Amino acid sequence: MNIMLLGAPGAGKGTQAKYLIENFGIPQISTGDILRAAVKSGTEMGIKAKNYMDKGELVPDDVILGIIKDRLAEDDCKKGFILDGFPRTVAQADSLEVVLKELGKKMDGVIALTVKDEELITRLTGRRVCKDCGSSFHIKFNPPKVENICDYCGGELIIRKDDNIDTVKNRLEVYKKQTEPLIEYYRNKGSFIEINGEQDITAIRKDIVEALKGE
Repeated sequence: MNIMLLGAPGAGKGTQAKYLIENFGIPQISTGDILRAAVKSGTEMGIKAKNYMDKGELVPDDVILGIIKDRLAEDDCKKGFILDGFPRTVAQADSLEVVLKELGKKMDGVIALTVKDEELITRLTGRRVCKDCGSSFHIKFNPPKVENICDYCGGELIIRKDDNIDTVKNRLEVYKKQTEPLIEYYRNKGSFIEINGEQDITAIRKDIVEALKGE
């Protein structure tokens, strides 16, 4: 089962990916993780990526795609995989199609978790992190027993820079411009599955599994 997860920051892709890994026994392919792994292991593509990273430059699409191709060719991807965080643009999606054809693979399900902006902002700006132990809380969904105090070590809970309202709105704007067009791109491919990401986690999981089994 080859799966792709699409959705804005805060839509719940990471939460659902963990469940799908357990349910289908397939690995999650996160661009950041495989990029770091390729650099660490010194593969040909990893060395190319490191050259750009050492200069503080973005790693070009062709190098990222080369790393993804190498990763998808590994043994643990024979039963399938979950793509998370790639592609981010229509141009990357076009290039990914070529890579999948070269590997003799295709996407079985492109899952888009749809959540309204207001809900995304609530989710993202409500997160609080302990500055001492790093434990994560949420003022609405997982509040600490004592306001702004960590349940585990008693440390102060803070708002990360990534979670302040201005940064969150900017992240959502970038998503709308760069990544949201992928929804229409994949809607016409025949393996597109749109899921209401505002349901509770269990309902979302049930909808995803039922949709994938129906593909």
